[in-house]
Amino acid sequence: MKLWPYLGALAPLLLWTGPAAAGEDPPVTIDTHVDIPLAYMHEPRFDAGHDTPLQVDLGKMERGGLNAAFFVIYVEQGPLNAKGYAKAVAQARRKYEDIHLLVQRYPRRIKLATTPEQVIANRKAGVLSAMIGIENGYSLGHDLKNMDWVFAQGARYIGLTHVGHNDLCTSSMPTAELGDPPLSDAGLSAFGKQVVERANRLGIMVDVSHSSDACVRDVLALSKAPVIASHSGAHALVNHPRNLPDDLLRAIAAKGGVVQAVAYKGFLKLDPGRELAEKALQAQVAKQAGDKQYDSEKHDFLPAYVQGMARIDKAFPLPTLDDYLAQIRHMVDVAGIDHVGIASDFDGGGGIDGWRDASQTRNVTAALRKAGFSDADIAKLWGGNLLRVWRAVEQTADAPAR
Repeated sequence: MKLWPYLGALAPLLLWTGPAAAGEDPPVTIDTHVDIPLAYMHEPRFDAGHDTPLQVDLGKMERGGLNAAFFVIYVEQGPLNAKGYAKAVAQARRKYEDIHLLVQRYPRRIKLATTPEQVIANRKAGVLSAMIGIENGYSLGHDLKNMDWVFAQGARYIGLTHVGHNDLCTSSMPTAELGDPPLSDAGLSAFGKQVVERANRLGIMVDVSHSSDACVRDVLALSKAPVIASHSGAHALVNHPRNLPDDLLRAIAAKGGVVQAVAYKGFLKLDPGRELAEKALQAQVAKQAGDKQYDSEKHDFLPAYVQGMARIDKAFPLPTLDDYLAQIRHMVDVAGIDHVGIASDFDGGGGIDGWRDASQTRNVTAALRKAGFSDADIAKLWGGNLLRVWRAVEQTADAPAR
């Protein structure tokens, strides 16, 4: 059994010898971004306690050595009006219920973790950890009081925006259908500033993935605590608007934060042919289902879509672990080994050749080792850095608010 060294505030928690496979597992492996469908835990095919078509279920986590995951409360961006806010809040609340149902139904296999200590305690006990993150602050319904409600439900990071500008800040990917201007120097709105300040007081990590560069800069200037990017790439390697430029990688690191390198195909390799093929498939599947437009929640698990994506994978190969490691290496070179982590974006478009689902998680560890990362470095990348930032955010919070 190998003892993994870890330096920092959490050293007393992480210096232990858990049930590592062949002595090669890190102290804890944390994926900071896993999506769930709206029917999660309600339809038998999405009951994560069984074998499912999902990229992450309990069996895949257990077999692959993925100890902990932030399951994401995602809502699609909609109109900034009362009807739009009400729909977003309702969809989000169902997903909170779904995650709670998961841990209630399988308490011997997975537990909700709302602190770093709970993640480590669960790991020691041989139990998986479910954490909750928010993707798109639109689901707050433009009501600051909902920040306290989501904290009580277990949310420990809030991604301010998604695709399309919202009432908190501008997005890295404006949406013409919502009337977004193609170029904007705007960052955080007045409401967005209130959300960041409330997140600091509560002890919720602020997530800048999907945010525009201007918004990221505003968050870094305003936040009293380190910030995270829960699932982002490096713009210097792949010129995609969702990827962070080197100056922001450095700025997040200077703030004490962490950027979670994401295994999402479009941020690792530009492939216009694949992108066009996927859009054509989405339109075709939506039409066959009798819908006017593609809806990932409804269409991604239909046989026609699954079969079509398999054909696309053959014609346009996915990025590889080598592509992913190149991103991690660049981020480490720019931001430092203490400021980079790992995310999959599974069940939300993530997955690459070699890490197609949670059952292949140990492939990432093996690739990191092959690339020359030390055991101590791998421990930081797979969760140590994220836990350090989480702890710092807790320490910044106002005790009465928590």
